[in-house]
This record gives sequence, structure tokens and C-alpha cells, in this order.
Amino acid sequence: MSTPPNAAALDRALLVRAAPFVLLVVLTSLQTSFGPGGAYWLYLVKTVLAGGLLWWWRKEIPELRWNFSWSGLAVGVLIAVVWVGLDDRYPKLGGQGTPWNPHLYFGEGSPAAWFFVGVRLAGSTVMVACLEEVFFRSFLYRTLQARDFVAVPLNRISWGALAITVVVFGMEHREWLPGLVCGAAYHGLVLWRNRLGDAILAHAVTNFLLGLWIIQRGAWQFW
Repeated sequence: MSTPPNAAALDRALLVRAAPFVLLVVLTSLQTSFGPGGAYWLYLVKTVLAGGLLWWWRKEIPELRWNFSWSGLAVGVLIAVVWVGLDDRYPKLGGQGTPWNPHLYFGEGSPAAWFFVGVRLAGSTVMVACLEEVFFRSFLYRTLQARDFVAVPLNRISWGALAITVVVFGMEHREWLPGLVCGAAYHGLVLWRNRLGDAILAHAVTNFLLGLWIIQRGAWQFW
């Protein structure tokens, strides 16, 4: 007879995987409440707080580790190309709003503008890649399958849980169509490799390349 899961341990496992993402979402929703500069200062704040929280709890999240693989690298590059290639070929969610462009707010080429560009690039590459993969591919996908989600292997296939996870991940982005594509691709890596690290790598590569594209082309609508 199997031992029932410890409720306190499960609650803790849920907390360390979900709380950083929830904090990120809450702070993102508050950006417009602090005037035009809120989009920049709050991005720095949420990068430090949400990323710091995930780092603080990293030893309690054993699946949170980077794994280099050529497949992860290839998927990351491919999704960046798909993301750019699909632009203007489908309706976006919500209005356009004011593009995230610190050169407009702080002054073209100013040190402050480049500082926040660097923060955004580092945050999307490292913090967002780790945080979203832990929440979606490790926590959400498995908790849709069982209360004791930590006992569920990362590569256990549940088509219903997979569909929900991919859709929620895609709809989290204004660019929902490439969001769906990359959600499916990243999750495919997890199911294939039975580890989260390849998807973290792919996600980081995609965000880094998109960031370089945005900076080089001035395509701030992606941010």
C-alpha cells in the first residue's frame, strides 16, 4: 500500500514553483499604474524579485537545471525564426498600446535607455525562460494530472493536460499564435528528454535571439 503524499510537502512544492510566476504576473499587471516609466522600472523590479525568489528556492526544485543539447538549441533558433516570420500574419490579442522602447522615454542612446534594454534582454533570456518553464512544463502540466504532481514523471503523456498547458501558455502572450507553436515545441522537448533543462535552453535561446532582433531592427513591438 502506497504512502499518501504529505500535504505540507505538496503545498511547499506548489508554492516554490507557482509563487514566482504569480508574482511576475501581478507586477506585470501593475506596470500601467505607475505612469509611462512604470513599464521600465517595474520590469527591473519584477526581474529581481521573481527571479530572486526562484533562485532562492532553486534547491527545492530539482528539475530546475540547464541541459545543453543540440535539439534544444535548434528548437530555440527555429522558434525565434517562426516568431518573427509570423508577425503581421495573424490578429494579436489586445490593443497595440505603447511599445516598450526606453529610447523614447529616456532619450535616444542614453545610458538609462541602454541599461533598461540590457535588463530586458537579461530578464527575458534567463529569468523568464526558467520561471515559465518551471511553472508551465513542471508544475501546471503535472498538477493537471495528479494532486501529488511531484510524483508524476515529466515525460508522462496526458493529451488533455498537454493541450491545456500549451493553450494557456500561448494565450499568455499577445502574440498567441507563435506562443502556441513554441509552447508545443518546448513541451515536446520535455516529453522527449524527460527533463526540463532542454526546454529552458530552447526558451532562453528564443528570447535572446528575439531580443537581439528587436534591438538591431528597432522592432520594439515584440517587447
